[in-house]
Amino acid sequence: MRVTQHKIPAGGPAREALRKKGQFWTPGWVAEAMAGYVLSAGSNHLFDPAVGEGAFFRAAKSIAAEREREVLLLGTEIDPGVLRRACGDGLTKHDLSRVELRDFVLSPPDGPYRAIVANPPYIRHHRLPRDVKESVRSLGAALLGSPLDGRAGLHVYFLLRALQLLADAGRLAFIMPADTCEGVFAHSLWRWIARNYRLDAVITFEPEASPFPGVDTNPLIFCIRKASPEESFLWARVSQGNTSELKAWALSGFARETGAAITVHERSLSEALATGLSRPPAGRRSAATLGDYAQVLRGIATGANDFFFLTRNRAASLQVPDEFLVPAVGRTRDVRGDEITEQTLQMLDAAGRPTLLLSLDGRPVDSFPPSVREYLKHGEEIGLPEKAVLGQRRPWYRMETRRVPSFLFAYLGRRNARFIRNTAGVRPLTSFLCVYPQSRNPQFLDRLWEVVCHPETVANLRLVGKSYGSGAIKVEPRALERLPLPEVILREVGLRSARLLEGQTQSEGS
Repeated sequence: MRVTQHKIPAGGPAREALRKKGQFWTPGWVAEAMAGYVLSAGSNHLFDPAVGEGAFFRAAKSIAAEREREVLLLGTEIDPGVLRRACGDGLTKHDLSRVELRDFVLSPPDGPYRAIVANPPYIRHHRLPRDVKESVRSLGAALLGSPLDGRAGLHVYFLLRALQLLADAGRLAFIMPADTCEGVFAHSLWRWIARNYRLDAVITFEPEASPFPGVDTNPLIFCIRKASPEESFLWARVSQGNTSELKAWALSGFARETGAAITVHERSLSEALATGLSRPPAGRRSAATLGDYAQVLRGIATGANDFFFLTRNRAASLQVPDEFLVPAVGRTRDVRGDEITEQTLQMLDAAGRPTLLLSLDGRPVDSFPPSVREYLKHGEEIGLPEKAVLGQRRPWYRMETRRVPSFLFAYLGRRNARFIRNTAGVRPLTSFLCVYPQSRNPQFLDRLWEVVCHPETVANLRLVGKSYGSGAIKVEPRALERLPLPEVILREVGLRSARLLEGQTQSEGS
């Protein structure tokens, strides 16, 4: 059977429409592997809670035909338009006749089902209407005993509802983004799953083998059974796209040997949950972390960069006094290397990039010079006090403050997450993290800099960061403090805790 491959729009309205609906179609070689796993235990049906254009139905029909069996196709879908497009290319109206138009999460079918497979809609939390967000959090609280963190997207609740509807000994295969096991909610979610279900396998992909090329997500396939939990599971890494090995391995119930396209490890569940299911098995880790030597804070959230973050020419035209301006940097691409210097700022000024932050305190408006008062009046006229972030501040124009950090960290990068030495004394905005070493002692700073820039330390970022498409990672402040510092590198550079360093115990603070 020919399986249609859908090209994902690179951008524009078509891509935005996919984001709103969370629709990213599953390629045939992945759909057949997932359907193969859930059907390999002998189920006579397959249930897809987000049918879309029918990739898993086609996969199930193909597998059933190979085995000369029939399979009952069941499912739900919320979008009648996309369901109409599912007809053809191997699917008939009869194949889709048992698909119900309903909201799977908020208005679920009866179930239970022995074989559930899905690529659930990837709709992030901030795109969910308030009433929907409250309802799905209630579902999480009912199942887990307490609600998940509000940053869990709709795809997480699809997984929870599907697990609830899984029959005894039934199998489930979901392809989901890595934030499912890296987000702040992940610990609670997987602790509950590990207590109540058996994790058979987690399948990950090298960036060049991603089922969704060009999409900023790191996909994983979770293969779960409703059976007594076990202490180990299989963790696989697919290195070649469109490989038939994945389907063959899944159809065997993960029993057969794999070839060159797939690498498989047997992992302890406890180790994997501690390390992260999206990350490779952890070897022996250093006991030392960045948090033993430095504090990490996010950069300054202005609430309105266009208003508060100024070019030098704009600040001059507004006649803002220097006392209300501080040097700042806003974009990671404005700092090309691993150091930001006065020369860097001069180059940005010459290119017309903003380098000055309007940093006002909370004094009454009438206490500012006339030029500043006039600019704040303009801000009120364009509605800044009603903006989400600024509306929480008293007064709205009072800027967050940060002491000048010795190091910056560019935490959202396509294989370019890096530490940056801040010799220009800038304050960073939210594209960066602020790293405050425990000591300002020059020797301590030099040694810590040597450690954090070492390739082995940088490689450890994958152990604490959230992974996205094309090798991109994102590291939050508390996660960066957990960054392991290789013990051999600490010894080589002679870095000790700042408390043991003579003549310097002052911390750089928050």
